[in-house]
Amino acid sequence: MTDTATAEQMEAPSTPWVNPTERVLDPSLIDKSLKERIPYPTGWRIVVLPYKGKEKTSGGVYLPDQVIDNNEVSTTVGYVLKVGDLAYKDKQKFPTGPWCKEGDWIMFARYAGSRFKIEGGEVRILNDDEILATILDPEDVINI
Repeated sequence: MTDTATAEQMEAPSTPWVNPTERVLDPSLIDKSLKERIPYPTGWRIVVLPYKGKEKTSGGVYLPDQVIDNNEVSTTVGYVLKVGDLAYKDKQKFPTGPWCKEGDWIMFARYAGSRFKIEGGEVRILNDDEILATILDPEDVINI
């Protein structure tokens, strides 16, 4: 193995979770094997990765782990990982088409969906009609 190959391996991210002072989740870094291991939603369900928020405030104060964990549970923003086969197929319920698609940042009710843990965090499975809005940047939405 060359020094260049070793350096490249050290620089490659092993998880989609990045430096907490930056955006905590960078969807472009999601390893295919991790995404493939996440359950495929059945029917009209959608798999969402909740946004954790930052570990450090803009003033430089680090937040305790308990605060970060509480924010993750009560977050109202997430990244759509997978969409079930029947999601948004009901033309009477969704006459204008799908409300979101894979790769969208979305808003949902505070305690909506079923939660389960994966390596690195929590994932939620929501029904297709529990999506409240699509957004451009999760930092635009402030938890109360």
